[in-house]
Amino acid sequence: MSSEYEALSPETLGTRLAGVEALRGAIGGNAADWSVSEVGDGNLNLVFIVEGGEGSVIVKQALPYVRLVGDSWPLPLKRAFFEYNALIRQEDRDPGRTPRVLHFDESQALIIMERLQPHIILRQQLMAGRRVTDLGRVIGEFAARTAFRGSDLSMTAPEKKADTALFAGNVELCDITESLVFTDPYFDAPRNRHTSPQLDGLVAELRRDEALKISAQHMKRAFTSRGETLCHGDLHAGSIMVTDGEARVIDPEFAFYGPFGFDIGMLVGNYLMAYHAAGAHIADPAACAGFQDWILEVIADTWAAFVAEFSLLWHTERTGILYPRTLYEDQGHGLASEAALQGLLAEIFVDLSGFAGIEMHRRILGLAHVAELDTIADPDIRAACEARCLKLGQTLVNNRASLSGIGAIIALARRGETGDQA
Repeated sequence: MSSEYEALSPETLGTRLAGVEALRGAIGGNAADWSVSEVGDGNLNLVFIVEGGEGSVIVKQALPYVRLVGDSWPLPLKRAFFEYNALIRQEDRDPGRTPRVLHFDESQALIIMERLQPHIILRQQLMAGRRVTDLGRVIGEFAARTAFRGSDLSMTAPEKKADTALFAGNVELCDITESLVFTDPYFDAPRNRHTSPQLDGLVAELRRDEALKISAQHMKRAFTSRGETLCHGDLHAGSIMVTDGEARVIDPEFAFYGPFGFDIGMLVGNYLMAYHAAGAHIADPAACAGFQDWILEVIADTWAAFVAEFSLLWHTERTGILYPRTLYEDQGHGLASEAALQGLLAEIFVDLSGFAGIEMHRRILGLAHVAELDTIADPDIRAACEARCLKLGQTLVNNRASLSGIGAIIALARRGETGDQA
């Protein structure tokens, strides 16, 4: 295969990748007989399903621009390098929760990986009102294991510093988050869009909220300066694939070293949007109410699993330079160790709340929206759902330090759904 980058197509993939032993071994047969289809529906990349006589795989290739926008927004191909490195670290830190990488070609910015089937994107499952067994526990544990094991709580200092330096090179994708998530929604940025005119008044109100702007920038400062752990960077309902009983995490190309609460906060924000959008997708009121209750249970279970697993790892795998056992347990100061843990978890929860609210704002006011809301055909119904999300997001960001726990977030969501704004 040529070392000069060239975007693949269904017509050229077989010929160009025929010599990749990992691909041939996974799917068998002759390249001429492979079935290739391009299925990418995301904002950035090409994604192919390649099927042969003995199996199938996913081939993902970065494009030199933002696919959602076109070649007017160039983007470096090296993001595939960061995705590959994030995937292999996530596999090491929580085995079996990400697709297995079969081959990586840095010059072609492509990753060949396990095809997850019969999995579908979680967002589709949520819009259809279908539940996933143990979703909260699995993803909560994934978030805790990757957060803890990718931090100074677990890693050696040289390893952590080298890894931080490596992922610091993911500049352009971090810039997307820094701009599109933390800044653009709070002013009339060129790439913004929202349901208009229905939301115009509320949008103007949010942009007049000086406390909200200050808080959003405090959260942006946390994003840019607190390299606590290797974050997935884009954990939402579109980056989790599920069956009725299994969940796997995909697409960590936005990986960076950031706050412990970033990934889980962004995910909770997406669950809250799905909660408020459910009534537009599930016609039967009783079924809708039951499914909304389940989404809130998933939020509670996700945080409970995160806390339980993070706490377990604190007691069993705390071998890094932070909070060393020599200061606590080895001196008989177990209560002090527990107090330090609870203090850290409280900080993570504050960040979770803030990042969840900001995610809700950017998905309604910024460039990249979510299908749960965007596919609601009636603009008045869509705007009503979005308004509840925007107000909830405002409360979560502005009051993040005073919320009493995950139950408080759930109570706020319920009040917003019934129109009883706190």
